[in-house]
Amino acid sequence: MGQKIIFATGNVGKMREIREILGDTDMEILSMKEAGIDADIVEDGTTFTENALIKAKAVAGLLTQHTSDTYADAIVLADDSGLEIDVLNKEPGIYSARYLGEDTPYSVKNAHLIERLTGVPDEKRTARFVCAIAAVMPTGEEITTLGVIEGRIGYQEEGSNGFGYDPIFYVPEYGCTTAQLTEDEKNKISHRGRALNAMKEELRKRIS
Repeated sequence: MGQKIIFATGNVGKMREIREILGDTDMEILSMKEAGIDADIVEDGTTFTENALIKAKAVAGLLTQHTSDTYADAIVLADDSGLEIDVLNKEPGIYSARYLGEDTPYSVKNAHLIERLTGVPDEKRTARFVCAIAAVMPTGEEITTLGVIEGRIGYQEEGSNGFGYDPIFYVPEYGCTTAQLTEDEKNKISHRGRALNAMKEELRKRIS
């Protein structure tokens, strides 16, 4: 697949996961920053899939205005992901990144969510991570995939291998949080891993 992928994110942790999962595609994978794109994209969709498509289409549009032909046939990927907690009416949901403010440390966000679940028993602490991936092909074709992992909210932060809400997201079948999993374990079962692997298969169908 000797082609370039521009991923619409500046998140270092996310780019590490993306490169790990898509590393066997033989594509060069760049963040939008590495591709020289600086954009403030308004994510005003009502679902993860809508927001992922908004980002992918915005970056694809900016690529067509690029001064060089370096990225003329690049595939643009974007994701939107978040945490849904059932007892909190699926909060923080599509606002996960902006919950309590974009610049608020996740340690503060995590502590706040745990506090909101004070007194809530295990069986009602159900939650899931959801990830939508959107692709805009050089032809303009749009593709979307969705990945979900079910779990529950823990009682304290545990683990340092993940980022974001990983330290409070407990996966019963593994007996630990997603921040306590190894990179390989997490990439196999995570919402982003599932969505990216599904997208990888979609891209393989279209690229020889």
